[in-house]
Amino acid sequence: MRPQKIKPTEAELEILQILWTYGPSTVRFVNDKLKSERNVGYTTTLKVMQIMTEKGMLDRYKDSRTHIYSALVEEKETKNQLLDKFVSTLFGGSASGMVLQALGNHKCSTEELDEIKKLIESIEKQTDHESK
Repeated sequence: MRPQKIKPTEAELEILQILWTYGPSTVRFVNDKLKSERNVGYTTTLKVMQIMTEKGMLDRYKDSRTHIYSALVEEKETKNQLLDKFVSTLFGGSASGMVLQALGNHKCSTEELDEIKKLIESIEKQTDHESK
C-alpha cells in the first residue's frame, strides 16, 4: 500500500534516487553506489531498505536467494511533493524567490541558461494561450 504523502529521510532519498536511476536492484548494488559517495555499511543500507519496504516506499522480490528491491513511489510525484514543501517552507510559497536565489548563488553554464530561457518562453506561451 503506497502512502499518499511520503516524507523520505535523506538516507531514503539517496536509496530512491539509485533505484529510480538503475531500476530494481539488490541491497549490495545499492550499498556499493552509496559507498561511492560516503562510507556506509551494508547492514545499515539493508535496515533502511527494510524500513522503506514497511513504509510502502519499496517492494521486495524474494524469488531467489538474493532479494531485489524496487521503488513503489514515483520519482516525479515524490520530487514534486518535496519541492512544494521546500518552496512553501523556505521561500514563503514564492517559486520565483527560489529560482532567483538559486541563480544568484550558482554559476550556470551557457547550455543551462539556454534551457532556462526556453522553459520561460514555453511558460509565457502557455500563459498567453490560457489568457485568450
